[in-house]
Amino acid sequence: MTKHKEELEHRLKLRNIKLSDYDDIRDIMVSIYKDQGGAWTRQELKNQIKAFPEGQICIEDNGKVVAAALSLIVDYAKFGDNHTYDQITGFGKFDTHDNEGDTLYGTDVFVDNEYRGMRLGRRLYDARKELCENLNLRSIIAGGRIPGYSKYYDQMTPRKYIDLVKSKEIFDPVLSFQLANEFHVRKVITKYLPEDTDSRAYATLLEWINIYYEKDEKLIGNKKSIVRLGLVQWKMRRFNNVDDLMQQVEFFVDTVSGYKSDFCLLPEFFNAPLLAEFNDMDASEAIRNLADYTDEIVSRMRDLALSYNVNIIAGSMPEYDGKKLRNVSYLCRRDGTIDKQYKLHITPDEQSYWGLQGGNGIKVFDTDAGKIGILICYDVEFPELGRILAEQEMDILFVPFWTDTKNAFLRVNTCAKARAVENECYVAITGSVGNLPRVENMDIQYSQAAIYSPSDFSFPHDATVAQASENAETTIVADVDLDLLTKQRKAGSVRNLEQRRLDLYSVQLKRKK
Repeated sequence: MTKHKEELEHRLKLRNIKLSDYDDIRDIMVSIYKDQGGAWTRQELKNQIKAFPEGQICIEDNGKVVAAALSLIVDYAKFGDNHTYDQITGFGKFDTHDNEGDTLYGTDVFVDNEYRGMRLGRRLYDARKELCENLNLRSIIAGGRIPGYSKYYDQMTPRKYIDLVKSKEIFDPVLSFQLANEFHVRKVITKYLPEDTDSRAYATLLEWINIYYEKDEKLIGNKKSIVRLGLVQWKMRRFNNVDDLMQQVEFFVDTVSGYKSDFCLLPEFFNAPLLAEFNDMDASEAIRNLADYTDEIVSRMRDLALSYNVNIIAGSMPEYDGKKLRNVSYLCRRDGTIDKQYKLHITPDEQSYWGLQGGNGIKVFDTDAGKIGILICYDVEFPELGRILAEQEMDILFVPFWTDTKNAFLRVNTCAKARAVENECYVAITGSVGNLPRVENMDIQYSQAAIYSPSDFSFPHDATVAQASENAETTIVADVDLDLLTKQRKAGSVRNLEQRRLDLYSVQLKRKK
């Protein structure tokens, strides 16, 4: 390789600033800020490094600093939004730095003019974000110049100018870059940098929110990031009584608990084999007699959740209060508490054979492993329900189902995939397999249990976390990462929840009187 080629070859390195970098930094600042005060002095840079060495970042090329970003940590409440640059930086001394503060404050980002177009500013911004996350700080805040405003100040207000930059009708060399790096404008401030004539002394107060920030983190009992799901693809078989049924349930709970699962999901009407006891009755009478077992099964499910340390979504069972027959899924938490979700939409077959009625409410359930929703079978085919749950910050949607044919299964399965994409959540589905030839209206089963995710780079390429074999009694045990959902909602390739046109439409749950 010739000497000329070696000189042209870049060797970029991201690192923390050293005092020996001062000459390079001074040269860049003088060329860029010649009309705004020039460069920091060597003593000022020394003070900044001493106050917060991790926050002073640079990019070198072949040993020469070509770009840099400076920052400090502050207790932002002490300054508020109406501060000046000199106030928050201690006139460049960084004696306002507070290791116990909650905000990373960006003071400077600058790039050598010869290196413009190489997107080094983006690398520095990404490094700041990484620092903010690793230090568990609430956000990054910075005052931003709007140098392009000097061309428009006699035509519009700063607010109007910022709106036009946001909509890309106007390009501002500083603000356009900051908006592209996921900062949002908190407000317009005046006299931030009085000497900044290009910005007419106006500035934008910008913020990037750390979505991973955890306040008052505890040593134990923190919110889980990695959650393990256990799904039971249940085989319909004859049981003589509730004890036989619960023995099989306990086998599967024990199995998924042995893998330290946080949840165990059973299918819709998993207790249907007990209908065989009522074969001599009309179908509607038989299902009401089956409902007599529900309280006992729920009580025993709660005991299993406690003893095996797993949250159980107990599929669904019939509930009859003497007036209404409904289909209900019980959540038996491992802390001993119980919640329930009624099936809201009743299929024509369920209505005509059994006289089932739909419930009237839906909600997200808090658990020690995230916020969850439950939609029973047919309910997942109604996108409004998934959206209502997503607006309540649901992380995982559980769908216990029962389908007899592949056509019916594909309706549930396809809609479950759609709910995962459009609501940026995980969706876990499971049903039953086998047959019950002597139980009317429950004779055949079709299932392929699965766990689905959003469809983006952070998730499996086909948006399928795990999938069971068709029509085989088995379990799925798989991990889902809730932090990836947070990332998806704020920084995904598409952001279905964030980018809804709420000015045009909304989905609302009506309160039944």
